[in-house]
Amino acid sequence: MRFTISREKLQEGLSAVAASIPAKTTLPVLANILVETTDKGIRLSGTDLDIAVSTEVAADVETSGAITIPAKKLAEIARELPPSPVKIAAAGEQRVTLDCGRSHFKILGLPRDEFPSFPTVRFDESWRIRSGDLQKLISHTSFAVSTEESRPILNGVLWELKPESMRMVATNGHRLAKMEMPIKSSGAPAADLIVPPKALEQIRKLFPADEELEIARGDNHLGFRSPFTAVYTRLIEGPYPNYDQVIPKDNDRVAITDKVALTSALKRMSVIASDQTHRIRLSFNSGMLKFSVQTPDLGEATDELAVRYNGDQLDIGFNASYLLEILRYIPTEEVRLTFKAPERAATVEPEGWNDPASYLCLVMPLRLVD
Repeated sequence: MRFTISREKLQEGLSAVAASIPAKTTLPVLANILVETTDKGIRLSGTDLDIAVSTEVAADVETSGAITIPAKKLAEIARELPPSPVKIAAAGEQRVTLDCGRSHFKILGLPRDEFPSFPTVRFDESWRIRSGDLQKLISHTSFAVSTEESRPILNGVLWELKPESMRMVATNGHRLAKMEMPIKSSGAPAADLIVPPKALEQIRKLFPADEELEIARGDNHLGFRSPFTAVYTRLIEGPYPNYDQVIPKDNDRVAITDKVALTSALKRMSVIASDQTHRIRLSFNSGMLKFSVQTPDLGEATDELAVRYNGDQLDIGFNASYLLEILRYIPTEEVRLTFKAPERAATVEPEGWNDPASYLCLVMPLRLVD
């Protein structure tokens, strides 16, 4: 194998594949990147056995071939190279030479056949979705997944694909985020998929927003591909909880307020809130929202904010961290909160959002201790 590639193209390819390389592994070949020559240049691939990424970049190929090269060292070398064409050659199954300007490196690789093969996903029955639409769903929901290992199903994002619409839902049992948007029918059947957020983060980073993605399902894998890049991920298996049951339909107390002002007040109150519960009391009256926090070994704080509020007077407790996290993703200047009672779920939605997508977040209250 012998090819010449620009330093920029080499760095671009390596950075695309980098996140799929595990930091620690008992299988030495997983710390390597697979480099293969293709008709258009070279293909770089990496995997941690849960997620696999491959990307094609332009290069001048003299002789074809394939080898695996230690990913971390190759990336470090590429970062320090002078701005000249990079010549890479493999002699035999393990020796790689790299020349750039006056710099010369010899690296030990591993044979191509030690590298695990990618999952088989057939793209003949695929969904076609604009990358930007998918990225919008991912960025507005995946923050809400659970990080606890006791309920692995909640460590994934539920992605419901229907002929006319798609929806993503994520929850950790205390807060939930749900976004739905219309899509043009795309031929493949409806499906409910539970996707690891790490894989969705790769989709968000690697594919330009205006690119059309082909998405297909294998036995327990999902594949995403564009003309130059492909990502494969293992799906999380099992039934997702019925999230629709917990979304309140009868919340009749409604508050509308400025998102930035609400965020600022919550941040101020968080300073005095308990490090364990982050509990803050919110007291809603017509026209005014009062914040109060009392932490026995720290002190207390209060604040006030003008709101438009319909409903009876309400005192309710929340984990301020959950509220702040949700507010970060609300796409409008004003936010709409709805309540039923101090022990029932509250909803948070964008107010005055003219968008074909619909977005709703839910947060469970905390018991107030007087």
